[in-house]
Amino acid sequence: MIEETLFSKIIRKEMPSDMVYQDELVTAFRDINPQLPTHILIIPNRHIPTIDDMTDADEAAMGRMLSAARKIARSEGIHEQGYRLIINCGKHGRQEVPHVHMHLIGGQDVGPMLSRNG
Repeated sequence: MIEETLFSKIIRKEMPSDMVYQDELVTAFRDINPQLPTHILIIPNRHIPTIDDMTDADEAAMGRMLSAARKIARSEGIHEQGYRLIINCGKHGRQEVPHVHMHLIGGQDVGPMLSRNG
């Protein structure tokens, strides 16, 4: 049985979101708790719990997530200065929602990749 997530409801437009992109493979919407001026989540329309659960059939959707990120970064006006793409996987990767999602963040300097303190 496929686990229902909030993201599944957003994809089907059963839950409100500030959607910025949707096609047959992926959906993108603004994070409700943005960490930077631009913080958008890009998700595959098919429920894939983690990157580790991907199959060969998911490659097109995963590639589309990257293509969508490029298009969205341009439409948000952050492509020239740069942005960061983040995909967390599993408990130690701090994945909070069991549906693959990529964070597109930017609009200011995103800082170092990892904290060097500790």
